Amino acid sequence: MKPSQRRREELAAFLKDRRARADRSSHGLPEIGRSRVRGLRREEVATLAGVSVTWYTWLEQARDINPSRQVLQSLARLFRLTSVESSYLFSLAGHGELEPIGNGGMTPALQRLLDALQFPAFLLSADWTILGWNTAYEELYPRVASLEREDRNLLWLVFTDAQLREMLPDWEVQSRGFVGSFRAETRGWLSPSGESGIVARVSAASAEFAAIWNERDVAGFQTGERVFRHPTKGLTRYEQHNLTPTEATDLTLLMYTPR
Repeated sequence: MKPSQRRREELAAFLKDRRARADRSSHGLPEIGRSRVRGLRREEVATLAGVSVTWYTWLEQARDINPSRQVLQSLARLFRLTSVESSYLFSLAGHGELEPIGNGGMTPALQRLLDALQFPAFLLSADWTILGWNTAYEELYPRVASLEREDRNLLWLVFTDAQLREMLPDWEVQSRGFVGSFRAETRGWLSPSGESGIVARVSAASAEFAAIWNERDVAGFQTGERVFRHPTKGLTRYEQHNLTPTEATDLTLLMYTPR
């Protein structure tokens, strides 16, 4: 499947999901019969957004049409989207960068940067493969050094590695946050290899991930506290920070600074 069609289908699915979540009462609309359905009908969305029913239907059918920024803004307001969800919507519709520009690989300079940090830090590729890490991160998560490259993916490990799950006291909350952040980045899984890539692999291995992924929640990264069960230090608290190297904007540097 071509990437453009992949994006149109995700746009259609995302709109359907947010339409189903919409609160009818907030738009002054009555309940639908006795079902107490909260969502909106396509006709109601079209009227409230100021577009034709046919045109909006085509959007939900993944037709090859090009919605304007004005129309997307109307839909974002109608569905009460957050800023992260709105950005995601715009990207899917072709009004934003889906693929960051960069060389996509580890460099000696980046490894030296990791090694200079005294707190846990590691580097992720666009599809969340862990490309490099420092000694402090290996002390926190010893298995990282022995994993094969194809298994050294953060999304894969969060849902398949029992040791990593045990390290996270709030795994249920953190795992959902990981999925929302991965979707928001709209990078690896929307690439030409996305269908057979990491999302398909984790979905096949973890019913928990598949269920969360199909909820289509989108969450942007926010600096906040992360709690781990450290192998030697016990319960430890960090503050997570994410940075993007200017020489490789498709990579992400994650750092856990002590609290």
